[in-house]
Amino acid sequence: MDLRAAGSGLNLVVVVNQASSNSVELANYYCEKRHVPPQNVLRATWAGNNIDWTVADFQAVIRDPLLSMLSARGLTNQIYYVLLSMDFPYRVTDGTSYNSTTAALYYGFKQDTSVPPGLPGSCSLPPASSNSYAGSELVFPFSPPSTAATNSFLTMMLTSSNLAEAKALADQGVTSDSTFPTQTVLLAHSSDVFRNARYATFDNAIFNTRLRGNYSMTRTNLNSPFGLNNLLGFQTGVSGFPITPAVFVPGAMADSLTSYGGDIFENSGQTALLAFINAGASGSYGTVVEPCAYLEKFPSPMAYFYQARGFTIAEAYYQSLTNPYQGLLVGEPLAAPFARAPDIAWMSLPVNAVLAGSTNLSLQWNSIDAAHPVQQVDLFVDGRYFQTVTNLSPAESNIVSVSLNGFSTNYMVPAGATIEMVASNLALRLNQSSFSNATKVNAYTHGDRIELQSFDPMKLGKQIPVSVSNSFGTATALTTWLSGSRSNLLDSTAYGIRSYYITNTPQNGDYIAITVIKNNGQTISVGVTNTTAGTTISQLIKSLFDVINTNATLQAADGIDVEDIVPHEDYAWAFGSDDHAVDFNVRARNAGWPASQVQVRISGSATFTFLPSGNTRLDQNVSDLRPRTHLYMAAGRTNLSFTFSLNTLNLPDGYHELTAVAYEGTHVRTEGHASRSVRFQNLALAAELSNDLGGTNVALESSVQFRVLANTNNIAKIELFSTGGTLGAALNQPSATFTVYGTNVGVGLHPFYALVTDNNGGQYRTDTTSLRFIGAEPAFELSITAPPPTLTWPATVGRHYNILGTTNLSIGFGTNATLVATNALAGWTDTNATGPRFYRVQTLD
Repeated sequence: MDLRAAGSGLNLVVVVNQASSNSVELANYYCEKRHVPPQNVLRATWAGNNIDWTVADFQAVIRDPLLSMLSARGLTNQIYYVLLSMDFPYRVTDGTSYNSTTAALYYGFKQDTSVPPGLPGSCSLPPASSNSYAGSELVFPFSPPSTAATNSFLTMMLTSSNLAEAKALADQGVTSDSTFPTQTVLLAHSSDVFRNARYATFDNAIFNTRLRGNYSMTRTNLNSPFGLNNLLGFQTGVSGFPITPAVFVPGAMADSLTSYGGDIFENSGQTALLAFINAGASGSYGTVVEPCAYLEKFPSPMAYFYQARGFTIAEAYYQSLTNPYQGLLVGEPLAAPFARAPDIAWMSLPVNAVLAGSTNLSLQWNSIDAAHPVQQVDLFVDGRYFQTVTNLSPAESNIVSVSLNGFSTNYMVPAGATIEMVASNLALRLNQSSFSNATKVNAYTHGDRIELQSFDPMKLGKQIPVSVSNSFGTATALTTWLSGSRSNLLDSTAYGIRSYYITNTPQNGDYIAITVIKNNGQTISVGVTNTTAGTTISQLIKSLFDVINTNATLQAADGIDVEDIVPHEDYAWAFGSDDHAVDFNVRARNAGWPASQVQVRISGSATFTFLPSGNTRLDQNVSDLRPRTHLYMAAGRTNLSFTFSLNTLNLPDGYHELTAVAYEGTHVRTEGHASRSVRFQNLALAAELSNDLGGTNVALESSVQFRVLANTNNIAKIELFSTGGTLGAALNQPSATFTVYGTNVGVGLHPFYALVTDNNGGQYRTDTTSLRFIGAEPAFELSITAPPPTLTWPATVGRHYNILGTTNLSIGFGTNATLVATNALAGWTDTNATGPRFYRVQTLD
């Protein structure tokens, strides 16, 4: 049984640049690693630079051929990932606006809108660039972004500074699948006041991953991961920083909020995303044009929570991006370290079984637990979607029940319900005033997930029990499953915080004070007075902060801290010379909701404006402070043996691979695969495919001749297929010979098969032959036997070898013979040898 993540090579198209040997070799390498079917490769040609191109070029070279290819090859309904194999430009422009290539293929090119005077045109947030998939926790093929003009694809670029590093990136992603790493993600609160914008979103993501119980994520004060290792992820906001090699484990995601992280092959003066990739990350993100500090344009730390659920890196990143149009995504899109795949197996179907007519086939599946049942099973034939075998929606009249804080309710599933619908309607039931007033808990839906938050500040999470159950109701099968993260709500580890703003220039005698009312009722007031002409608001407020941070009572465990201070006068280049204001945050020194109830009032002379005014609690981030837990909805069966009918008359006779794909029944839809080689036999028609080789390794510089011979003269067409589709066709003849040049298909493993069509429309698919085209010759061991001296060595078919010899090492080697290898083991006998001799063998290509 083959385990795949939420999506697989069956759902992915690799786009290769035929003008780049590196792009071709990398694409072939990835296809082998991810079992990408040969028809899922699109060969494009781009001879320009690898930095930028026009919208017209992007559409002509990639987008339009991709859409045509999917339609022509019958792949439209199964492809929702696209991988761009290096040496394509990463920035697209229409002359005024700039998008990344990955975003333009994800949901179309987006034009900038008007911006305030003095800012670059790219500092806008066009409504059309909104990504409705963001934060949805929905199944991507069924919920693509609403602003996409054509098909939408989870697009990433597989690239790096060189081919070896790009291959290593592919390996990191593939290696990570279902490994459930225990290493930590660091969310870095940096010292860069302008790029540190994401820190306010850290606590929500950390809280959610704590509820998963299988994922380690923590907040820290760092600018870069320099000198660290064994990280599962890193998120920061700094323009430039050093990074050491081998920082990240397979499956890691890492990025920085800065202007030009996506300018991967330009010297922008900032650290580009490739620094993370080359340090071992399996995915990274950066903008390709000045974006301004919009959080919506950068990945939310919720990306790590989505990964913890089992989503792939591509799904996790795109769900974390509200407006990704200027951002480049580089990495291995299918990597899913936390994917939980079901087990599926063929029953009573031997390898190479001969099938005819309409035949019954049997499968058995088992889920890993009740929270991850199998909902759907699809059948793919030779890598193409063929039919849905079963699809188990939530059964009408099933009942899901919730007991919360001592109160119970239930919900009966209606006809035609989806997982999302059941979750949404159950949340409505939990939020009915009569119920939520009793439980003091609110419910929020996110796709198949319900988040429960207590709004009772008098109760800790551990004092609020929660349990769920599922029952048949009046239905004949139980296919609706509600599960919970834990048996009670979890208390927050976030610190209460509130932002404050003070403006205007102080005059002599002006003062600013802070009053803190602790939760025990103790009141502390401290302040500063301006006694010097020319004092700025920046200087005065820093004096106040020094008083606060040296006051022993305020620095006690139940006190406060002042942090994230931004004096606008110190950054006149950003705020202007007439901006006399200060932003800062006040944070409780103890974690949790109760500690955040400390009250703070900033006050002073009438010269100043204070926002907010009056007594305020440090619970601006109240959603991060309230105790919470998660409920998850799923559909399907946990185990089942079943039989379905396959009509082999609807497919060509001959050799095929049947792949049953089982999808677990949450919105993650992790796949389990079971493949079996079979042969269909309904017609008298048959054919054979052969080649002129004596091995399976072929020199890239050579050619291979394939011969197809049918068993009848009544033939309309013979067509040869391999990576990227058809390689040639012959009409109205019972046999055909095709010459395949290694340089056309590139270094890597390639499957070859022929499809023969007779004049009556009958078809036969030959068995598949796989050949590996070899580029640079690897080192090999030379063996010698005598007499006479006979040399043998492992060879690459089609490659030229020079046999060198000498009787005296001091006079050097001369050429004894040159040969072309015709088999996987080459040999040569020295019939003229007399006395001691020395030999070498080298390639000529």
